[in-house]
Amino acid sequence: MSRLTVPKTYKLFIGGTFPRSESGRTFEIVSAKGDFLANAAQASRKDARDAVKAARGAVSGWSGATAYNRGQVLYRIAELLEGRRGQFIEEIQRGENVSRATAEKQVDEAIDRWVWYAGWADKYTQVSGNANPVSGPFFNLSVPEPTGVVAVIAPQDSSLLGLVSVIAPALVTGNVVVAVASEQFPLSAITLAEVLATSDVPAGAVNVLTGVPGEIAPWLASHADVNAIDLAGAEHLDWIDLQISAADTLKRVLPPTGDAGPSLDRITAFTETKTVWHTKSML
Repeated sequence: MSRLTVPKTYKLFIGGTFPRSESGRTFEIVSAKGDFLANAAQASRKDARDAVKAARGAVSGWSGATAYNRGQVLYRIAELLEGRRGQFIEEIQRGENVSRATAEKQVDEAIDRWVWYAGWADKYTQVSGNANPVSGPFFNLSVPEPTGVVAVIAPQDSSLLGLVSVIAPALVTGNVVVAVASEQFPLSAITLAEVLATSDVPAGAVNVLTGVPGEIAPWLASHADVNAIDLAGAEHLDWIDLQISAADTLKRVLPPTGDAGPSLDRITAFTETKTVWHTKSML
């Protein structure tokens, strides 16, 4: 008996669910050879606002989790990625028209990157924080804390590794994320969202939008409820205007750097250092 295939519909990832764009718009995903691969949801301004609202609702839960727990959750994501390794390799091959060895290398690096950042979850405060010397019966401690809602424009030349490279460092410190995936290679971004949905990441802690970054980024840069923006993949946009919009609402901004590789600087880019005084026991 013959059967019909069930083509996959690629949707957005907002608040732990997979809605279509409220605008009803979609765009075609084509391979590097120009072959049609799928239709994906084209996020609108309303979708971006919904994603920010979902992220804001997840701030207290995720930032309030222990560092040990956040590290365990990030490691769980790596485990799930490993389990779907074959699917990611196939999607990268189809989308980027690269050899299987090249696709395997990208997936392996993405998995390793989750593990690398997971390991920093309960350590980065010891490296970037400090017990300050004071003259008096006090403790004086400087401690990094998450900024809040971080919008990220993923590198546009990578299906999976670029997206992981900008989500993981913001997430590990307790920030929540609204990510705009690569416009040309969004397949792996939605598959990664499916991994996140079945991991222990709280709903809303990571939200993934597909569509046209040049259309979505200005709304995120000017949104008053976004605390920071990572412009890693915005080098082809008018990112100076995005910086100006972000400055109007006092956002932290990480401009396009050309290298989103793993680093402690990326972890601390969206943290704020709080300094507290506490009296020493007089007993």
